[in-house]
Amino acid sequence: MDEKIKIIVFKLDHQEYGAEIQQVLSIERLQDIIELPQSPNFIQGVMNLRGNVTPVIDLKSRLNMKSTEVTEQTRVLIANINEIQIGFIVDVATDVIDIESSKIESTPKITRGDNSNFIKGVAKLSDRLLLLLDLEHVLDNQGLNEVKEVILK
Repeated sequence: MDEKIKIIVFKLDHQEYGAEIQQVLSIERLQDIIELPQSPNFIQGVMNLRGNVTPVIDLKSRLNMKSTEVTEQTRVLIANINEIQIGFIVDVATDVIDIESSKIESTPKITRGDNSNFIKGVAKLSDRLLLLLDLEHVLDNQGLNEVKEVILK
C-alpha cells in the first residue's frame, strides 16, 4: 500500500505549490512586519509571533518572482529551520491534502542546479500538477546566515 503524505497547498501568484505539513508549525495571518534596514531583499523583516521575534521571508522574492502584494488572504507559513522559527509569506493557503508517494515524481532535470535543491518534486493530481517545495532548503547556508544576522541585530 502506498504511503500517503500530507501536503499544505498554497499559491504564489496563480501557481499552486505544496510543502509537507510536517515542515509547517502553523499558518498565520500576516501581522505587522518591522522592516530591517540593510537586510537582503527576500527578508521582509520581523514580526512578533506570540512573543517570539520571527524573521519573515517573502517566498516569492526568494524564488526570484515578483514580490508579494499583501491582501486579506495573505498568509505566513511558520516553519522551524535549523532551530530558527521562520515565516514564509504566501499569497494564500488553500488546502491540506493527502498525496500517495507514488504520485510524486522527482524534480525535472531542467530545474536541477545549485539553486533548485528546495524543489522536492512534482505531484501528479487528477486535474493538475503541484510543485512541492522543501521549506528547509529554500534558504541556502548563506541565506540562513543572513536570517541569523537579522535576529542578532
